[in-house]
Amino acid sequence: MLRVIQVFRCLASSLAWVVLLCAVLAAAPGAGRAQISNSGAAMQPVVVELFTSQGCSSCPPADALLGELAARGDVIALSLHVDYWDYIGWKDPYGNPRNTERQRAYAGELGLRYIYTPQMVIDGRENIIGSHRDEILASLEVAAERRKPVAVDFIPGNGGTVVISEGHAPDRGATIWLAIFDESHDTQVKRGENEGRTIHNVNVVRRLERLGTWMGKRLEIPLNLDGAAARGSFGCAVLVQQGRHGPVMGAGLMRLDSLTQ
Repeated sequence: MLRVIQVFRCLASSLAWVVLLCAVLAAAPGAGRAQISNSGAAMQPVVVELFTSQGCSSCPPADALLGELAARGDVIALSLHVDYWDYIGWKDPYGNPRNTERQRAYAGELGLRYIYTPQMVIDGRENIIGSHRDEILASLEVAAERRKPVAVDFIPGNGGTVVISEGHAPDRGATIWLAIFDESHDTQVKRGENEGRTIHNVNVVRRLERLGTWMGKRLEIPLNLDGAAARGSFGCAVLVQQGRHGPVMGAGLMRLDSLTQ
């Protein structure tokens, strides 16, 4: 009986040391899955694209939410105005058929049967109604933990240069997109569904163009943004997307006033 008690005491002592060791390891810097995940994903901005129109009565709440997201340091928020609501009485001054084409391309990638406003696309992966605040914020939390494999950096001199890091590219490569945007616009809508309202839009994309294809090698691409800065544009974003309109593999943002600093 005494021998059994001694055995149990030995086991209890060993167990205590195991528990203590686990506690020490858990408290050590770099230990634990959450900390590893955060260190890899915290510096990766989440790209939010809002497809909107000043002719859509459901869009102002989504426009306001995008304004909140644009103020966050971990989000690249872009407002892409479509042109298919112009027929109902108000021509959106920032509507662009290229934005509509991009939205249709997302519909094909995401398996959607139709396009609509307001629509937010998160990192090229998820489609959410742009005014569904709680759902969007929850999606951003998940997206922030997803590490992007491509780093996007900027060199501000000589009109700006974007630097794309080397890495493993998908079979079809990845498309590099440049979006130049204005900081904000306030518009008094005189006709259509939003007649009489003053609509505030932020990060309004004025130009969207393809810069090239990333196939895994490090790239430095001149952007020649001095003209855009002179016209009053606020910033630019560069997105690296799998295929053409697939998941965002990397993204970065630069304010154009940094070109003259």
